[in-house]
Amino acid sequence: MKRKMKKGLSLLFVLMLALTTVLSGCLSGGGAEMSSNPENEAANTVETGPAAADEEPAEEAGAGGTGDTAGAPAVITDFKQSPILDSKSLPPVKERLPEDYKITNEIPASQLKYEIGKYGGTLRTVTSAVDWDADVFVMNNEPLLNTPGILGEEITGNVLKDYEMSEDEKTFTFFMRKGLKWSDGKPVTTEDVRFTVEDILFNKELTPIFPAWLNSGGNASGTPMKFELVDEYTFKISYDQPYGGLLIRLAIQGWRGYSELLRPSHYLKQFHKKYTDLAALEAEIKKSGFQKGEWINLFNDKDITNWELTNSKAVGFPVLYPWMFVKKTKTNATFERNPYYFKVDPAGNQLPYIDTIQSTLVQDIEMVTLKTIAGEVDFSRESAALVKMPLYKENEKNGYSALLSNMHVTPSDIFLNFSHKDTNWQKVVQDVRFRKALNMAINRDEIIDTIYFGFAEPSKFEDPTYNIEEANKLLDEMGMKKGPDGFRQGPDGKKFTIPFEIGAQAPDIVPLTELIVEMWKQLGLDVQMKTIDQTLWGKRREANELKATMIWTHTPLWYMGDWGQSIWAPAWEMYHTSGGKKGVKPSDEAKEFYRTIDKASISNPEDARATFEELKKVMGEKNYYFVHIENVKQPLIVNSKLKNIPNDQAFAIAANFSGEQFFYAE
Repeated sequence: MKRKMKKGLSLLFVLMLALTTVLSGCLSGGGAEMSSNPENEAANTVETGPAAADEEPAEEAGAGGTGDTAGAPAVITDFKQSPILDSKSLPPVKERLPEDYKITNEIPASQLKYEIGKYGGTLRTVTSAVDWDADVFVMNNEPLLNTPGILGEEITGNVLKDYEMSEDEKTFTFFMRKGLKWSDGKPVTTEDVRFTVEDILFNKELTPIFPAWLNSGGNASGTPMKFELVDEYTFKISYDQPYGGLLIRLAIQGWRGYSELLRPSHYLKQFHKKYTDLAALEAEIKKSGFQKGEWINLFNDKDITNWELTNSKAVGFPVLYPWMFVKKTKTNATFERNPYYFKVDPAGNQLPYIDTIQSTLVQDIEMVTLKTIAGEVDFSRESAALVKMPLYKENEKNGYSALLSNMHVTPSDIFLNFSHKDTNWQKVVQDVRFRKALNMAINRDEIIDTIYFGFAEPSKFEDPTYNIEEANKLLDEMGMKKGPDGFRQGPDGKKFTIPFEIGAQAPDIVPLTELIVEMWKQLGLDVQMKTIDQTLWGKRREANELKATMIWTHTPLWYMGDWGQSIWAPAWEMYHTSGGKKGVKPSDEAKEFYRTIDKASISNPEDARATFEELKKVMGEKNYYFVHIENVKQPLIVNSKLKNIPNDQAFAIAANFSGEQFFYAE
């Protein structure tokens, strides 16, 4: 009965989607329409700008070799600001912008028909996680460099104006934007970079373990980078071996932000004992709840990285984001426009267009859905799922549009923890025959039909063959006999149990785990499922306490280096990333897999893509975890009046990256 009902919903959804596609031209921001000529499209977007029609397009002011926007207008001289800033005591907008302002280029022209926007309005988001809103995080986060559409096809300036890489891929020169300012109006210079590198990263009290990705070879055993301050707006990073993958790491890998190498020294020096006498810090240390002399705890508490930008501690911290965190209550977080934000549109309008973001905290993921379908959310991607799509479509009358874009992850990968301390468990899950048996017991067609409404494909990472008979033969070959109760036994002669513990990080995780439980029970295995709080899930994962779980990984993105290492073997991964100082020594096969991942991370994009294919092949042979589906569509819930939304060829999360371009139509 359940299967028939879901098939009916699937057919209904397909019909509704077809109607949506026909009407998509009415939607703001491009809909299904694509530009066949990016240069013409760029020209169309600047017709309302100040440049004369016969002026030659120029590179972004001072952008150098990489450039920020193809077909950008000539140097802009007339800048505009949001009317909400008119009553504030601020310097003119031209003086608040850097000389090397950036013309926004977050989305390629083929994925967005850009419109010059209008100022004003509040964007409402919703989250079920305390001090965290993933949609706001991605909208606000600014990397040092960027890659339009997060495609990894080109790397351009972002917070940094430009870069140069030496032919031997060992030396990188970075150029900053002259006149760039923090949200409190203070200048941004290489002193901020020097402070971050020398006084934080190379300070063993604050950073006991230097970030492995900044070492030569991109791992813990490599030589730390060398830093050179050239002048007020230029600095260099160099290595003793080629590191062509550094640029993509600065642009997108791991969702890194500018705070990796750039923090507000003028603000943080007041909490650093090198610049402020320890005795003078004691009052602040005590006020912050730390013990006498604990300046390190004080500094870390005051130092807000990009991952903490939606944390209540971030209120008042100087930033370079489009919106500043200004107010926090028990249920709401308010972000207001940054008057010193460094990006403009082609017509000289300082971004963002939208003045305020209001993030609301609710109890759980189901409450997120209820607020969404009630029309109380203007943008939602992180918590939207295909399993809810019929419900979204049914309630579009409430003032939003439910769109489909491409997903940047495989959303529901299945993990068994190789490094859990239970030795009986280890003997079973580390046997590749066991993993291959489980892989053959996953009915991908049923998953795609019942959970993803046909908007997914069986993954090519692993053999998608569904064969219960052959799967049972493999378990028999392992010696996993069935006991009197009908369940298979482990090496200890006791019933072997697979205890799934999952968080409801996305709406498809619970129903899909329920399906997997039933599928794997066909093998005579005792499979159980327990839903736990997301925060508890994270703590149990970090403590290496989860045996089986489900979560997404970034397998579609070649540059991420995300192969679930911290989930299918947390203690092994810790050993690898710490250079053997922590965790548990992995198997020889896993060590080789890690080395290949590291190779891809330090290689230039062309070589990295080839190594990515090698990794896919190993995954198919070893089944380190189960990537059962791919090419999944991602719902994107947007206010029907919201413009500059990328079309359905884009990654859904790329829309978040372009949030400063959103605006409301009248």
